[in-house]
Amino acid sequence: MSVIPPRSREEAPPLPPLLPPPRADRGRRRLPLRLGAEDRDVLWLYLLTRASLWITAYGASWLFPADAGARDAGPVLAPFERWDWGHFLNVARDGYFPAGSGPWNAEWDNREAFFPGFPLALRAVHTVVPSWTAAGLLISFVAGGIAVLALVRIARLYLPDPHAGRRTAQLLLLSPCAVFLATGYSESLFLALALPAWLAAHRRAWPLAAVLAALATTVRVSGLFLAAALALHFVLTARTRSDWRPLPWLALPAAPAALYAWYLHARTGDWMAWKHAQERGWYRHFHAPWDAWSNTWASAFDEVLTTGYAFMFQAELLAMLVGLALVALLVRRRRWPEAVYVGLSLWALGTSYWYQSIPRATLLWWPLWITLAAWTLRSPRFRTAYVCLAAPLSTLFALTYLTGRWAG
Repeated sequence: MSVIPPRSREEAPPLPPLLPPPRADRGRRRLPLRLGAEDRDVLWLYLLTRASLWITAYGASWLFPADAGARDAGPVLAPFERWDWGHFLNVARDGYFPAGSGPWNAEWDNREAFFPGFPLALRAVHTVVPSWTAAGLLISFVAGGIAVLALVRIARLYLPDPHAGRRTAQLLLLSPCAVFLATGYSESLFLALALPAWLAAHRRAWPLAAVLAALATTVRVSGLFLAAALALHFVLTARTRSDWRPLPWLALPAAPAALYAWYLHARTGDWMAWKHAQERGWYRHFHAPWDAWSNTWASAFDEVLTTGYAFMFQAELLAMLVGLALVALLVRRRRWPEAVYVGLSLWALGTSYWYQSIPRATLLWWPLWITLAAWTLRSPRFRTAYVCLAAPLSTLFALTYLTGRWAG
């Protein structure tokens, strides 16, 4: 981990711009694919943080068993078999509607709320990895490595400092919700597709960007937010007639969502089956943003829920404030595509009955980690403060997930 020597107030450089001007374009220059020294350092950090999470998972299974009198910690991979993992596993193993079951059954698990990209990858890897859990962890492990390398390259485009890429990756890997990059969840796979798509857009390789964004949309609905940001980036950077020729490609990311809606309609008769599953299972009915804030605040501080649930709602409120501040900063700096991407994510997550999954969504906001990297490069004290504050939160969040207490 590199250390930036302290500077006097007079020597402190101005805060680096969040993005270079669109036409100071590093766009047509081919980005290197081979690994440099910084890439190897980042991969080494990635391996170390994965090892730390695996050690935490092993220790948690022995120190915090569900049964206080247990004499056996259980299967070594059991701490990773929590919450959404069960839905991904059910889809990969049994399909969306096994044996004619579906939302018309009283005990239905609403699995159609999850897009098919990760379950399809899980089923494919399971053909060579017998353990479903190990297969899911392997997908996230490989995808996470690709994602951090792509993030390093994006940070180099955004910030002039030679340490920018390494610093940005550090901040992401030490972030409070980083445990979800190491589990059998969809965040790592999404980032492994979305971040290269953003890089391809900066190279003006629009067909490649569109294909990657379409693949990202098979994994999470956030792929549509990425597609909107890519489209705006295209409009803002296109100048000549030849620049506009790839425009039809930008419709491609909508195809997976449309095909999934068609499939669900064919099985359920409901074009909005995905959204209705979200509503049934996770209270994602539309509510005005101020009502969602009020309901979340009451759940966090009015002692209507147990302390475990209340703490998670407090984290939701904090993550929403961070997201709003990020959007305001992006708008102030006229980084419109990034503001659209994060803003649409906040709108989707902030208009339910109450907030859910916003802390996890911060992992997908790469402008956040690049902005924080810029601040840490300017001020070593900010970097120290971030590490000191993020470390306990990362530990708490990892333990709450690995011990089955994430949602109370």
